[in-house]
This record gives sequence, C-alpha cells and structure tokens, in this order.
Amino acid sequence: MRCVIARFPFDLTKSAVLASMKGVTPELVTGESVIIGRRQYPVKQVGEVITGQDRRDFTAGEVTRAMTRLGFTCRALPESSPARGLTPLEEASAQLGTPAPR
Repeated sequence: MRCVIARFPFDLTKSAVLASMKGVTPELVTGESVIIGRRQYPVKQVGEVITGQDRRDFTAGEVTRAMTRLGFTCRALPESSPARGLTPLEEASAQLGTPAPR
C-alpha cells in the first residue's frame, strides 16, 4: 500500500512492518499506540522504525492512518484515571488539621 508520511511516499505492506518491528523492544506508551503482533508500540516509535525518519518529521496521525489501513489495531491516547476522592477518614483528618506545636 502506498502512503505518504511527512510528505514522502512509502510502499508499505503488513508483512514488511511486522519484519521491521521484529526484535524491537516497545517503549513506554504515553500517547497513541499500535498493536503489532502481541506487543503495543507508541505510534511515533513505529513510524521512526518503518520510515527511517526522525520522529519530529511526522505526526502520530499520519502513522496511525497508515497502520489502520494496513489492518493493525491502533489505540487513541490513554484516558487519564479520574482523580481519587478522599476516604471518609482522610476527609475527617484534613478537616481537623495538624496538631498545634507545643
């Protein structure tokens, strides 16, 4: 499949992407990601490996579109966990404050 990433055309196939990513250790996922094989990779890491370009040269959206068209599963930004409320004990302690110095 022909796709354009950072204004450069690439002929990508699913098997070529699998071969390129074989043996590559996934980095910590903090944003958009793509599942290749059984591993989840950051989209920018995959783009850098398959194109040989610097990560600053392309957007995550460009790589996500290409990977989706090739049949890979892509995930959006991980949702941040909601702020945890205080337990009743923690709330009472906060209301009472700290003991006065002697």
